[in-house]
Amino acid sequence: MSLNDSAQREMANFLNGLRDLVITETNAQRKQVYTQWEKPLATRVAEGFAIENVCLQEIRKDDLVELTCSRNISRFREGDILCLSRNNPFAHDNLMVTLVEDEETELIISCEGPVAWDKLFEARKGWTLDIGFIDLSSYITSALAEAGDSEVGRQQILPLLMGKLKPEIDPGFYERGLDIAETLELNWNQGEALANSYATDLAFLVQGPPGTGKTRVLATLARALVSDGERVLICSFTHRAINNALNALYKQDPQIDAIKVGHPIQARDLLVKNYEMFHVSPLAEKRGGYVVGATPFATRTQRLGSVTFDTVIFDEASQITLPLAVMGMLAGQKYIFFGDDKQLPPVLTTRLTGGAFKNSVFGLLSGKNFDKMLTESYRLNAELTEWPSQQFYDGLLVSVPAAAQRRIELAFPPDRLEDVLDPDEPKVFWDLAHHNNSVYSQREANAVVDLITTLLACDFPAEEIGVVTPYRAQGRLIRNLLRKFVPETAVRQKIVVDTVERMQGQERDLVIVSLTTSNAAFAAHVADFYFQPERLNVAITRPRKKLIIVGSRYILNTRPVDPELQKTVDLLANLLESCTYILQPDWFRPDIWQSNW
Repeated sequence: MSLNDSAQREMANFLNGLRDLVITETNAQRKQVYTQWEKPLATRVAEGFAIENVCLQEIRKDDLVELTCSRNISRFREGDILCLSRNNPFAHDNLMVTLVEDEETELIISCEGPVAWDKLFEARKGWTLDIGFIDLSSYITSALAEAGDSEVGRQQILPLLMGKLKPEIDPGFYERGLDIAETLELNWNQGEALANSYATDLAFLVQGPPGTGKTRVLATLARALVSDGERVLICSFTHRAINNALNALYKQDPQIDAIKVGHPIQARDLLVKNYEMFHVSPLAEKRGGYVVGATPFATRTQRLGSVTFDTVIFDEASQITLPLAVMGMLAGQKYIFFGDDKQLPPVLTTRLTGGAFKNSVFGLLSGKNFDKMLTESYRLNAELTEWPSQQFYDGLLVSVPAAAQRRIELAFPPDRLEDVLDPDEPKVFWDLAHHNNSVYSQREANAVVDLITTLLACDFPAEEIGVVTPYRAQGRLIRNLLRKFVPETAVRQKIVVDTVERMQGQERDLVIVSLTTSNAAFAAHVADFYFQPERLNVAITRPRKKLIIVGSRYILNTRPVDPELQKTVDLLANLLESCTYILQPDWFRPDIWQSNW
C-alpha cells in the first residue's frame, strides 16, 4: 500500500469514527426519549418529563401559541423541544414544538414551518407536552460525507483535525494585529491572541478562562477581518453564545454590517437584526466584508446553506463536538476557535458515546502550539480568582487590579443573615446540614429565596443576583417560590435561576450556588455528572464580587461507584474548605420569611 493509499485509509477511518459518534449519540437520545414515552402518563408527569391537562389559550398572530395547564412540575425549560400530543407521544400526528416561555401554568410554544393551529386545536383541551426529540443526524452525516469528498475537507479540515496539518502565522499580519490590539487597549495576552488569530493561514485557538475578555477579543477580531473585506461567520452550539458575541460586536461598532440568521424566537435581546433566511437580508447582495451569526445546522439548511465565508469563528468551542465542527468548518477557509476546555464539555447522552472522538474540537486541537491562553480576569475579585486559578489554570489566572478588591454593597445593614451576606466575606459555604435530598431540596430553596428577599430589602439590584443549580427541578422549585415571595414580575424576571449549562457565559455581582443533593447513595450513582470538575468551575466563576454556596456537608460522604471519581468529591471538599464556613443555627427555620421586602 502506497503512502497515499495509507493516508486515504486513515482519513476514511477518521470519518467513520465521526459517523459512528453521530449514530451512537442519536440512537441513545432516541432510546432515552422513547423509554420515557412508554411509561404511564402519571409516571412521566411525576418524573418531570411531561405536563398533563394542557389547554389552548390563544393562537397569536406571530405564530406563537399560548397554552395553560393546571400543574407544571416538569424539568422543561425555555428552548426545549417538546412533543405535543393527545396523551400519546407515539401517535403519528403528534407535533414537535419549541418551548418559548414557561411561567409555570402559562406556556408559549412555537413550531418550525407553517402549522394549521386552528385545525390542530379543534379540541382545545386534553393535550399533553412530553419530552421531545428531533433526529438531525442526516444533516451531520451529509456534512461528513461532503468533508470526505470536497477539496476543502480533504486538504484542510480533516488533515487539521487529524493532526496532519500545522497552521502558519504571517509575520506582517501578526504585527498589524498587535497594532490593532494596542489601539483598542487590549492587554498583552489579549493582543497576542488577537494577532495570532488575525495572522494565521488556517487555524488558531484562544483559551478564555472566566472573565478574561474572550468575547471582547472575538469581537475585535471580527471587526478587523471585516475591515479587510472578509466575510465572517460566528458559529456556536447555542444561540445564547451567538447572541452574546454579536451583541459584543455591536457595542464595539454599531455601524458594522452584522446579522443573525435563525428563528426569531432565538433572537430575544439581540442588538443586531435577525433574519430567518440569509437571502432576504440586505447582506445577500452586499460586496465586501460582513458578519453573520448562525448555528452549524443553519449552514446545512436553506437558512444559510449556499453562503460561503472567508473565516469561521467558533465561540464556546469547548462544547462543540467534532462532527458539528466539521459542519461549520465547511462554510469557510480559516477557523478560529474560542473556548475553555476547563469549562463545560460537549453534552453527550451516555458516557460510552464517542470513544476517542468524544472530546470537543477545542480539546482535540489544544496544546499543539497554535493556541493562546488569556490570563487576566476582569470579572472575579482576588479571593474568587484564587481557587479556580490553582485548581484549573496552573496558577496563571489572576484578577486585574480594578477587579481585585470588589465587594458587594448593601444600602442597609441586613436584619438577618448578616454573616452569610457579609460584604467582607467574598466566598461563603452556608451549611444547612439537611439529609437525603436528591434532585431538589425544599430547605435549600427556602434558604435561597430568603437570601434573595433579604438582599432586595437591602436595595441590592435584582439584575445582579444569579442562582445556579445542578438540576432543573431545583431551579423550578426556587422560581416557584420567587413567584410567591417576589410578586413583582419585572423584579423577579431580572433574577437568573438556572442550571450550570445555561449559566456558562453569564456573570452577576452575587451568585448563589444551590448544591441541592445530600443523599450520598444517590450522588454516588450520578457522580460523573454532579461532581464534574468543569461543571464546578463554571458554577463558581459566575460572580464578580460574592459567591454563596448553599448546601449540606453530608454530600461529602459520597463514595462514587467508580473509585476514580473519588478525586472529584475531594475537589468539592477542597472548595468548601476554602470558603468561610457558616453552620445553620438550630433556631433558624428557612421555611419562614422574616424579610420585609
